[in-house]
Amino acid sequence: MPTIQVATTNPGKLAEFSLGPRLWSSPGERFEDWIIGGLPGVANLPPCSEDGDSFAANAHKKAFHYSQFVTGLVLGDDSGLEVAALGGAPGIHSARYAGPAATDAQNNAKLLQEMNEVPPQMRTARFVCELVLAREGKLLARFGGVAEGFILGAPRGHGGFGYDPLFLDPITGKTFAELPLEEKMNRSHRGKALRGLMEWLATGPPSLGGSA
Repeated sequence: MPTIQVATTNPGKLAEFSLGPRLWSSPGERFEDWIIGGLPGVANLPPCSEDGDSFAANAHKKAFHYSQFVTGLVLGDDSGLEVAALGGAPGIHSARYAGPAATDAQNNAKLLQEMNEVPPQMRTARFVCELVLAREGKLLARFGGVAEGFILGAPRGHGGFGYDPLFLDPITGKTFAELPLEEKMNRSHRGKALRGLMEWLATGPPSLGGSA
């Protein structure tokens, strides 16, 4: 089966990526047999310096970097939370907002502290995801997705990861941590970017060269 290897060690991201082909495929669609999984041994490869100035730049760096060490298709992902009242922070620093080795709980706690005096009507935020597909150091395609919402004053829900317990989806009235994974993927930034990738694969783009 054709496979895409995601350059991440984040189990939450991998669970979402692996769901994509099953969630959106219908009989006869060309991407129904695709497998999206982790990049074997990624933790043992030379690390990629994530020093880009945007999500797109970091996703590009990851895809380019790791695709030089393995055969097949490699997907670089960079994503995070942008809060309007904080000037777009935490942004590209989302995973390390409270420090280099910060946990999700610590990042959430810092976000709540920073927004302690921000009124409800000004707590708008958005999740951003950028995906870049590469093979052997060559960029093949780029996809993006955005999810708009609000930051709550306290966490809700026990699913998801990252800032999901604080991010309220205005359409469902639930946080991403309260939504079943399938429903979250239909609403989320990563789901939208991944759907773009899936639809691109379904066209059988010439850049894939007939093999993966």
